[in-house]
Order: sequence, then structure tokens, then C-alpha cells
Amino acid sequence: MNQNPHVAVVGATGAVGIEMIRTLERRNFPVGKLTLLASARSVGRCLDYKGKPVVVQELTKDAFHGIDIALFSAGGNISREFAPHAVQAGCVVVDNSSAFRMDDTVPLVVPEVNPGDVRSHKGILANPNCTTAVTLMALYPLHATFHVTRIIAASYQAVSGTGAKAIEELRQQVSQIVSGQPVTREVYPHQIAFNVLPHVDSFLPSGYTKEEMKMENEGRKIMHHPAFRASVTCVRVPVYRAHSVAVTAQFEKPIDVASARAILLKAPGLDVVDDPANSRYPMPLDAAEKDNCQVGRLRMDCALDNALCFWVSGDQLLKGAALNAVQIAEELLK
Repeated sequence: MNQNPHVAVVGATGAVGIEMIRTLERRNFPVGKLTLLASARSVGRCLDYKGKPVVVQELTKDAFHGIDIALFSAGGNISREFAPHAVQAGCVVVDNSSAFRMDDTVPLVVPEVNPGDVRSHKGILANPNCTTAVTLMALYPLHATFHVTRIIAASYQAVSGTGAKAIEELRQQVSQIVSGQPVTREVYPHQIAFNVLPHVDSFLPSGYTKEEMKMENEGRKIMHHPAFRASVTCVRVPVYRAHSVAVTAQFEKPIDVASARAILLKAPGLDVVDDPANSRYPMPLDAAEKDNCQVGRLRMDCALDNALCFWVSGDQLLKGAALNAVQIAEELLK
């Protein structure tokens, strides 16, 4: 791999694409050349990189010649269509969609958990679901010592996980309610302002949603733990940015709060914010726009044997998407 690679961002004008560009800049990723690709309607737009404008070009099947690494964040259909063309052109794809996550030939990577899997790529690497990534930042360090068997969790997911239109819908609904106007909705099936929706992604015959099953399926693959079990309820909350997850995790080996805290304090990419007496605990407002996830509210579960409860918050546009993708690209250069 070229140590000053030619990098492309696919879906450059979307929320995650913009974060990818900012993250490459912030982390001083050794970009030799940057190409920004998007759909025809965004062609000609200029985005800033290191103080200079970069013109957005059209994503086509022939757009990848000479590109070393392509960070994709344009949805599963775009990834399925264009990633194989990128690979054919000799490019390594880091894909943020769900298109390849469960493909046995594609490594699914959280660099703090399974960086070694990067080496086995055949041209495509996958970023996990944002809620899975945020949860594993706190769960995996505990698993490495105490061996997790199962978790029961509930997510509190920000509207920016749905996209820019959802952010605008929440803003609009808040102002409509405050000014006594009727509430309009397009993105979600119900009002999201001053409400919570136990509905993220589409429902499966089991009664779970696709999003809820990602924690178990992706968690097994990332942690190399095929027996891992996860029962999750995913909830959309009227928060602009950063997802939170309430987790009860049961372990094989004896665990206690002091040992868990000592391990979490040393975990990479994680800040322990756990001082309830002084009202200090992770909150999406504090985790937003931060690279590190936050964990707190550590306590022994009072209903299950040898189980720990914790609360984790993390920016789903960063650790859940753009930051994780750039970290995978950094692993490629090592």
C-alpha cells in the first residue's frame, strides 16, 4: 500500500462523507491526493479540505483508476453496485453500509477490537453498525477478561443516524410545537419531537427489527464469539447527535465493579465518566463530536447472576461511522 495513498470519499456530500473528510484532516491521515465522489446532482459542489476547495466529481464505474483507498458512505445499493468496480481497479474499499458486513469474505472491523482482521481483506472491509460499534467499545474490553455470554440492551438513537432530513424534521417539529402549529412529519411514521419511537429499521417476522439483530450478528463476527447472544430494543429519541445504549452484560468469569472500572479506564477510545454522586455520567450532548465513547453508571445487575450494567454514549457519525472507517484505513497503512 502506498504510504501517501490517493483516497476517495464516496458519498462525500452526505453527513458521514463530510465527517470522513474532516476526520482525514484532523488525524493528519497521509492523503497523497483526495478525490470526492457523489451522485450527479452534487457534481461541481466544492468541499473544503485543509483550507482548499475540492470539487465533487460524479461517481461512475470508471472513477476508481489510480485510487488506493475508497471510503464509501452512500448506502448499501451504491456500495453493492460500485465497490466491485473499485476493487477491480486495484482500490481497497472501506464500506460504511450494511451491504458486506455479514459476507464471510469481508472483514468486519472495529480497530480497537479486531485490528488483525484487516490483513485478511480481499479488497473490501466493512464498518459495523453504529450502535454495535459504540456498544463494543465498552463491552469488548470486559469480554477480553471476563468472557461475555449474553447482553440485554436498549438503545437511545439520535435522529442524525437517519440522515440530514431527520435532523431537519426534529428541528421543524420542535418549532411547530412551540409556536402552536400542527406538526408535520415525513421521515418517521410518528412525531419524533418530545416522543420516543421503539422502531429503528424494518421489522422482521420474529418481532425484532433488523437494527436490533445487528448487535448479535455483528458482535459475534467482530469479537470472534459465535455463541454471543444479544436481545436488544432499539429506540429513536429526539436527540440530534450521538447514540446511547443501556447494557446488562452477563459474564462467564466472576466480575465486580472495581475490576471492570480498572479495565475500562485502560481501554482505548473510551472515557470513563462515572461519578453519579456529582451527576457525572455519559450523555449524548457530551459525546457529540468527540472521537472517544463514554461509559458510566457501572453497577452489578440485581436481577441476573454475575452481570454488570453500564451506560455508553458515542458519536454515531464518528466512532459509529467516519472515524472507524479512517481508523481502518490507518490499519491498512501499517
